[in-house]
Amino acid sequence: MNKIDIMETQISVIVTSIAKPNKVLRRLARGCKEHGFNFIIIGDVSSPVDFRINNCQFYSLKRQRETNLKYPRICPQRHYSRKNVGYLFEIQKGTEIIFETDDDNLPYQSFWDSRNRVLKVPTIKTQGWVNVYRYFTNELIWPRGLPLNKINMHNQLYESLPIKTVDCPIQQGLVNNNPDVDAVFRLIHSKSIVFSDVRKLALAKGVWCPFNSQNTAWWKDAFPLLYLPSYCSFRMTDIIRSFVAQRIAWENDWAILFHEPTMWQERNKHDLMKDFNDEIPGYLNNEKTCDELEKLHLKRGIGYLTENLLICYEKLIESGVVNKREIQLLEKWIKDLEDINSMKKNHI
Repeated sequence: MNKIDIMETQISVIVTSIAKPNKVLRRLARGCKEHGFNFIIIGDVSSPVDFRINNCQFYSLKRQRETNLKYPRICPQRHYSRKNVGYLFEIQKGTEIIFETDDDNLPYQSFWDSRNRVLKVPTIKTQGWVNVYRYFTNELIWPRGLPLNKINMHNQLYESLPIKTVDCPIQQGLVNNNPDVDAVFRLIHSKSIVFSDVRKLALAKGVWCPFNSQNTAWWKDAFPLLYLPSYCSFRMTDIIRSFVAQRIAWENDWAILFHEPTMWQERNKHDLMKDFNDEIPGYLNNEKTCDELEKLHLKRGIGYLTENLLICYEKLIESGVVNKREIQLLEKWIKDLEDINSMKKNHI
C-alpha cells in the first residue's frame, strides 16, 4: 500500500505529555475525530490524574502498566521515551501508520491530507552529511543533531537534484515558527522561521541528516525502528533513533523523506542552557557515532530489523553513546513486538 486512504487505513497520532488539556491537544483530538484517526496521549508522573479530552485515549502510568506487554512496566519514568509505550499499544491494535508529534505543535489542514509512501521526488545521493533545512529556507538554520562543523556546508542546488522514485516509510514533516533546532541556534537567534511549502526531498543510502519526533510519519514496515532510547540525554533520544533508523533503512532500500511544513509550533517554555548541556554529547559525538554505525555489517530485509537494532545499540553502548542498561529495555521492546506479531498470526 503506497497511498493512505483515510477511510480504509488505521492511523494513529501519538503524543506524550504531562500538560493539562490545552489548545494543541484539543485541536489534535478534534482533527483526529474529523478524519477517523486514533488519538493517543501517553502520560507520565506529573500528568493530571483527571486528564480528559473528547476523542482521546489517555494512558496514565497506572493504565500503561495494566497490560500484557513487558516494556511498559520497566520503561523509566519522567522520560520522553515513554512514547514507546504508545507505539506498542497502537501496533498491538493494528494501526498501519503512526503520526507522532508534541503537545506544542499545531496542525495545518495539510497535516490531515492523504500521503504517499512511494514518491517521485528530488533525491540527495551524494554520500555524507547534508543540512536539509537549507533546502527549505535561505536562513542559516540547521536541524537539532547536525554536527556543528557541518552548519556552513554547501548543499547541491535543489534544482540539480535527480528526480527518483523512492520508498519512504519514514517521513519528516517540517514545522514553522519554531522548528526543531538546537540550543546553540536558539541562544543566538529568536526569529520565527517559515519554510517553503512546495518542496520535498529524499535522502538516499549513505546520506546523513538527523530527523526528530516533532512531526514524523511512520509506515507499518518501519515500526520496529520507532524505538526511542532511555539511557541517554533527553535532547538526544530522538536524534539517536534517527541515526539508527537511517542506517537500518539503507539495508532495505528505504529513503528518508523531508517535506513541507504541515504544523507550526507554539513552543513550551525551555531552559536553553539546560538544553545546551543536554545536547553536549551530540555536539561532541554525533559525527563519530554515524561513522561507526556506517561501518556495521547489517542484514538486508525487514525480517532483520530487530536484529539490526540490537547490533546498532550494542555499538552505541560500546561507544558510550547510551548506557549498557539500554539493552534490557530494547530486548523487552523486541519481545513485545514478537508477541504482538505472533498473536496476530494466531488470529488469522
